[in-house]
Amino acid sequence: MVITTISVDVMGGDIGPSMTLPACRAFLQAHPQAHLILVGTTVALHGFEHARATKVIAHDVITMDDSLETAMRKKRDSSMRVAVEQVKSGAAQAAVSAGNTGALMAISRYVLKTLDGIERPAIAAQLPNQLGGSTTMLDLGANVDSAPEHLLQFAFLGTALDTVLKEKTKPSVGLLNIGEEVIKGNETIKAAGELLRTAHERGDIYFFGNVEGNDIFKGTTDIVVCDGFVGNVALKTSEGLATMVGDFLKQGFSKNLLTKIAAVFAYPVLKAFKNRVDHRRYNGAALLGLRGLVFKSHGSADQAGYGFALERAYDAARKGLLENVRANIAKIQQT
Repeated sequence: MVITTISVDVMGGDIGPSMTLPACRAFLQAHPQAHLILVGTTVALHGFEHARATKVIAHDVITMDDSLETAMRKKRDSSMRVAVEQVKSGAAQAAVSAGNTGALMAISRYVLKTLDGIERPAIAAQLPNQLGGSTTMLDLGANVDSAPEHLLQFAFLGTALDTVLKEKTKPSVGLLNIGEEVIKGNETIKAAGELLRTAHERGDIYFFGNVEGNDIFKGTTDIVVCDGFVGNVALKTSEGLATMVGDFLKQGFSKNLLTKIAAVFAYPVLKAFKNRVDHRRYNGAALLGLRGLVFKSHGSADQAGYGFALERAYDAARKGLLENVRANIAKIQQT
């Protein structure tokens, strides 16, 4: 029996061990071929025992407010860094953390380094779409400014991710723009479009063309490529929408008579919508372009949401995502 090992930053996130440890226990119970390396403080890990869990002690904890300097230089024995180091040493096939996103990217890039042919790693996550599935979007915040070559690399990284985790033979790629026409967009987007079309003509990827913001949630393409500034705004907007609907479902019946009547009729539809866009189901963003697999859970994730992040890391490691990424990037280097 092949065992897949995931290292977990137990201390990361808004909630920390009181959420991550129960999620880890539930994950182990559901996956008999999984092994977890739990990284945290002595106090946090005390009392947790499982036949397929190993405890590794770290003495520092990176908070959500820590600067990159603090994370990189002053907390070198943090649970986050030690968890990533398990991947570098080969003890684990992937790492998961719900901690500070900037710190996780900086530490992962420093410890694991980027793959040959990749200048900038990207954060890729799934956003729910109206087809009942999800759209893979990258970058979601790792790079505020991206050159055309970076957007091309993101397309190859996203293609590798969808090929493995969604088992799609050749997923479609859309370039986020202000219009579908080739002439639309700034010079960076136009140049990126040319690179993507050339890659499509070679048969390396399936480039659909330019897409607009609403196409993300329509599910027009499997993958949407953009710079990190735009991607992060889109991500936070979708999260805000889901939260707004959830708040209405909680409070809608407590308003005036007219609101109560409206809520009665709207409740079934909004309930179904909330379930479909529930971000817990899509939790677990991949840090792509590194020489190892790292997954970022949402900092405010509950036990169920964190479980989905563990699932994504487990599937990625088990199905050979890193090898697929290497193969895709090699196509760029051959041109």
